[in-house]
Amino acid sequence: MTNSSKRPPAGLPDKDTLLAFLREAGSAEKTDIARHFGLKGGDRRALREMIRELEEEGRLGKRGRKGFSEAGALPPVGVADVIERDGDGELYVRLVEASADAPRAILMPDKSKPGPAPGLGDRVLVKFQRGDEGWEARLIKKLDVGTNRVLGVIRKSARETRVEPVDRRSKDVLLVPQAQSGDLRDGDLVLAAIEKGEQRFGPKRGKILEHIGKEDDPRAASLIAIYAHSIPTGFSEAVEREAEDQALPTLKGREDLREVPFITIDPADARDHDDAVYAARDEDPKNEGGWIVWVAIADVAAYVRPGTHLDREARDKGNSTYFPDRVEPMLPEVLSNGLCSLKEGENRACLAVRMVFDKDGRKTGHKFVRGLMRSHAKLSYEQAQAAIDGQTDDATGPIMEAILYPLWNAYHAMLKGRLKRSPLQIESAERRIRMAPDGGIASIEKRASLEAHRLIEEMMIQANVCAAETLEQKQTPLIYRIHDTPSQEKIFNLADFLSTIGKPWNKGEPGTTKRFNKLLDETRDTEHADVVNEVVLRSQMQAIYS
Repeated sequence: MTNSSKRPPAGLPDKDTLLAFLREAGSAEKTDIARHFGLKGGDRRALREMIRELEEEGRLGKRGRKGFSEAGALPPVGVADVIERDGDGELYVRLVEASADAPRAILMPDKSKPGPAPGLGDRVLVKFQRGDEGWEARLIKKLDVGTNRVLGVIRKSARETRVEPVDRRSKDVLLVPQAQSGDLRDGDLVLAAIEKGEQRFGPKRGKILEHIGKEDDPRAASLIAIYAHSIPTGFSEAVEREAEDQALPTLKGREDLREVPFITIDPADARDHDDAVYAARDEDPKNEGGWIVWVAIADVAAYVRPGTHLDREARDKGNSTYFPDRVEPMLPEVLSNGLCSLKEGENRACLAVRMVFDKDGRKTGHKFVRGLMRSHAKLSYEQAQAAIDGQTDDATGPIMEAILYPLWNAYHAMLKGRLKRSPLQIESAERRIRMAPDGGIASIEKRASLEAHRLIEEMMIQANVCAAETLEQKQTPLIYRIHDTPSQEKIFNLADFLSTIGKPWNKGEPGTTKRFNKLLDETRDTEHADVVNEVVLRSQMQAIYS
C-alpha cells in the first residue's frame, strides 16, 4: 500500500511516472495505483492498458498474485539466501526461490546485532534498497533454517541413543528410536535426518539414514569436512532429470572436428578430461617453419543453459570440490564424467581455438569455433613424457609421428616466444597424497615436473590469451587475474632469507620478474633450489581480479 498522506498527482500518469512511483513504493496493486493517481472510469481502463504494455515491453513485473513492480526491482523487505562471496570477501544475497537471472544484492551486515555474522548458505531477512553500484541488502535478522540432515556421532547410554553433530555450531542433538539403535556402537559416525513433526521440548527425534563407520575412520574426514563447511552435496530430482535429458548436439552450427586427431593429456588418476590438444606444421608458405596449434575444451554451455535448474545449481555450487577419497561435482555425473568429458573415441561438443604461431613462437592469429570432436587418445603426463623420451607403449607408439612429435616441436617453438616475454619461472614442487585402501595415508610423494606438464600449461595459457583478446575486440566485459609488484615488506623478508644462504639481494632493488628469474636460474641446480622457489612464490602479492 502507498502512503496516503502524500498528495497524489491528478490524471493518468505517463509510463515513466508510473515506473518511478513503483520504484519508490516497491510494489503496488492496480487499485492502489489508481487510488494514488486519483483515477476513475476511463482513466482506470487506460491504466490497465498501460500496465499490459509495460509488461510486454519487459519493464514491469508481477509481484505476488495481484501486485506489480518495476522489472528487476526487489521488494522493500524480503527473505534471501546468501549465495556468493567475491574476491574482496563481500557477501551477496538473492531472494528465496528467485530465478537464476534475478538481481542479487550486496549484504550490508549490522555489526550491532548479536550472534555470528551470516555466511554462505545462510538465510536472512533483509531490507532492500538501491545503492550507487546496484542493490544493497541491509540485514534485519539471520534466520535459523538449517538443513534437515545431521552428520553426527552415536552416543549410547543405558536409557537412550543420541546423535551428537560433528559441527559444534549445531544444536541439533537427535534422539534415535531404540528400534534403530541395536546395531550401532558408541562412537559410530552416522548420517541422520531430523524427523518432521511438532516437538516443543527436549531433543529432536532423528532417523538413521547411513552408517558411515567409526568416528576415527580416516575415510570419515572428508564427510566431516563437507558438513562442517556446508559444502553442497548431491542434486535435486529436477537437476538430475534435466541432466539425464541432455543429448549430444548435432553438427548444426558446429564445425566437424572429428578427423582432427586431438588427444588428452591428464594426471594418471584423472576422473574426467576437460581439454584436448593437437598441433601440425603450418602449410602456408608465408609462415615457413610456423605451427598450427589447436586447443579444445568441453562445451559445457551446450547443456547448461541460462535460467535452467542446471544453471542455478552450478551457480550455487560454484565449483567441484575434490577430496582424497571422493569428489562433490558441480554438475551431475552424467555430465561431469559423461557428455562434458572428452573421452577417447566418443563424439563430444567442444569450444576450440585454432592458433597460428611463427617459427619464433609469436602468435600471429587465432579463431574460435564451436565444434564436434573425437579424442584419438587418452594419455597420462608420464605416458606422454616417456614416449618422447623413447619409451613408447601400445597407446603412444602408433601416434608418435602424426601427433606427439608435432606437439612437442610446436611447444618448443612456443617456448621461444615465452622466453622473450620472460614470465616468472617458478618450479614449485607439487606433493601428492596417496591413500591406502583403509582410507589412511599410504605415502606423500613429490610429483616430478615434466616437460609434458609445461606443454599443456603453455598451450592453455595461449588459449586464454586468445580468449581475452577476442573478448576485448568485441568490447565484452571480462575479468583479469593480476599480481601486483611485491611490497617493500616482502622484498625485505626475501632479502633477509637470501642472506642466510649467501645470495645477496639489495633491499632497495625492486622485485621485477627479470630479477626473480635471475635468482631462480642461479639456484636451479643447487641444494637450495626448492626452498628458493618456495620463498620467491611467497614473495609475490596475492592475485586480485580486475
